[in-house]
Amino acid sequence: MSSVTDSSTKEQKYVVRGYYRCHFHDDILQEVKGSAPSGLKLKCVGGGRIKHDDADKDILVYGYSQGYGQADHTIAVGILQKKYPGYNIHFSNDGY
Repeated sequence: MSSVTDSSTKEQKYVVRGYYRCHFHDDILQEVKGSAPSGLKLKCVGGGRIKHDDADKDILVYGYSQGYGQADHTIAVGILQKKYPGYNIHFSNDGY
C-alpha cells in the first residue's frame, strides 16, 4: 500500500496496487511512480499479499512485506471494498 500526496495541495490518500509481473513490493512502487502524474509523491507504507478469487468473489488481504513491513490491512480492505462491491473482502495478519 502506498500513500499518495499531492505536492501542491498536500492532499493525501492511500492506494493499493498489485501486478503479477512484479515480484517485490518495490517493483510495484517503481511501476506506480513511473505512471503517476508529476506533482504526486508516492511512498510505500507497508505491504502484504492479495488472494483474489474472481469466481467466488472473495479477496483475502494477508501477510507483510519483508522490505516495508506490514500495511494496515483494514485500510486496504476499505479501498478494495469500493473497487469490488459484492465481494467478500477480509484480512489476516498471518502469513507471508
